[in-house]
Amino acid sequence: MTPAVHEVHVEKLLGRRVRDAAGRVVGRIEEIHTDDKGVVSEFLVGPAALWERLGQSTLELPFIRLLGMEPSSHRVPWNELDLTDPDHPRTTTEFQK
Repeated sequence: MTPAVHEVHVEKLLGRRVRDAAGRVVGRIEEIHTDDKGVVSEFLVGPAALWERLGQSTLELPFIRLLGMEPSSHRVPWNELDLTDPDHPRTTTEFQK
């Protein structure tokens, strides 16, 4: 018997909070990368992913450095994100802060 295939509308994943395998919040999905064929390759999760989406140059702004902000992000390969429940995505691994 083949497993059921579920479709997920990736645009609905943007902004979803992601938890790791231990239940800790990793961040929100801010960007989704695809290959040349449009197949999802990875998800960018966390505050730095938002900065990257807004433009890498935003990380260079003086007030960001003055505030001591060094936002972190995680690149989560497509096969390490459990989308069984798309409203509550989870990584299959644990993340260290």
